[in-house]
Amino acid sequence: MPAVNQEPSTLAVIIPMYNEERGAERCVRAMCEVLKRKLPSSRLFVVNDGSRDNTKMILQSLANEGLPFSLVSYDQNQGYGAALITGARSAAEMGFDFGLFMDSDLTNDPELIPQFHKAIQGNVDVVKASRYIPTGGMSGVPMYRQMISRYGNVIASTLFNIGVRDCTNGFRAVRLSMLKDLSLKERGFASIMEELYHLKKLGARFKELPYTLTSRLDDQDGSKFRYTWRTFYNYFKYCVKAALVTGNKQEI
Repeated sequence: MPAVNQEPSTLAVIIPMYNEERGAERCVRAMCEVLKRKLPSSRLFVVNDGSRDNTKMILQSLANEGLPFSLVSYDQNQGYGAALITGARSAAEMGFDFGLFMDSDLTNDPELIPQFHKAIQGNVDVVKASRYIPTGGMSGVPMYRQMISRYGNVIASTLFNIGVRDCTNGFRAVRLSMLKDLSLKERGFASIMEELYHLKKLGARFKELPYTLTSRLDDQDGSKFRYTWRTFYNYFKYCVKAALVTGNKQEI
């Protein structure tokens, strides 16, 4: 079990991007502005995961402009899971204690970052944003997506048995010492479940914060995510594997 820091824990914001030319500049400027105003001790890390559009060029231009963020860029797409770990390692190398993983489309509200920073100061290793605790929810998300997510998380929460009601949510802060040495096999969003499985095995301590998910502004269906039978399988297999791990329910 990692020792709890005596000094206040520091927080890096980590955002993977793939073909996000329409929103990359808006995202980086919004994040940098919030961090400068509310949490100047934090830093933004952007991982360009082999984008084939103009995302890399836009991000490099913003870096050359002097915006205070760190950019890591792949020439070839490595997948969401690899991008997460790359961002975690980069932040850990710069001395940050926690990484807050966020989406590049700003459906995760940057104004919530200070709440995560406050939450990580306790005896905790993972802070998950949750749509399924009091005052959490979803806004502008199609009802069929809400129902699939809600019932899917009832199953996931039961099988994981770590006191987390919103297992699939990718808006979370994780202690980097527990994450940076992982090698995630999943390339897509199922890496969130794979990560959670490994964190349970490591005995991580969990906490949830209420959060309202908003729909993606430039996507009529509200998300890039697509439900397929393969998607359900990739998520469910980690629920089953997690159910076989016992003795690690340490939610805060």
